[in-house]
Amino acid sequence: MPEPPDSSESGPESEPEHDKQGLDLAKSLAGRLKQQAAKGGIKPVKRRRRPRIDGSQISSARPDDRDPQKLTNTLGRLMRDQGWEVDVAVHGVMARWPSIVGREMAEHCKPESYDDTVLTVRTSSTAWATQLKLLAPDLVRRLNAELGEGTVTRVNVQGPHTPSWRKGPRTVRGGRGPRDTYG
Repeated sequence: MPEPPDSSESGPESEPEHDKQGLDLAKSLAGRLKQQAAKGGIKPVKRRRRPRIDGSQISSARPDDRDPQKLTNTLGRLMRDQGWEVDVAVHGVMARWPSIVGREMAEHCKPESYDDTVLTVRTSSTAWATQLKLLAPDLVRRLNAELGEGTVTRVNVQGPHTPSWRKGPRTVRGGRGPRDTYG
């Protein structure tokens, strides 16, 4: 019959022995901590965040400027930062000119420029220039309804471009021209 292995030998089959005194000490400490926690004597340790040295930020669940943005929001912010809002709105009105003044009037008058609340409009004939001068207050009201109050204060109406009768190096000063009406 084979002999049982000696308990003093340590092999892969033998279990390590625990120190009974250390195990009892650990159990008594755990019991005391439970009692103090039940009385409210132990407070949980609060972790403090370390300040960032490199200045980089970590993304969070809330939206911020680093997230992908819609193009309209980005362009809107760019226009607001550069002060282009009024100019872009006025150019948008110029693109929609026929819907604002009507198809017939849009055929005979075109907006040329906008400078410091004054809209300059060029007409195809002197008759249309006179007509538009009479309708200018109504046009200012319509434009301010589209763009915002005070954006357009005056409409400067100009007649058609007239041909130059100036030919050659010599001219007559004070001459009255060919004496004809245009348009």
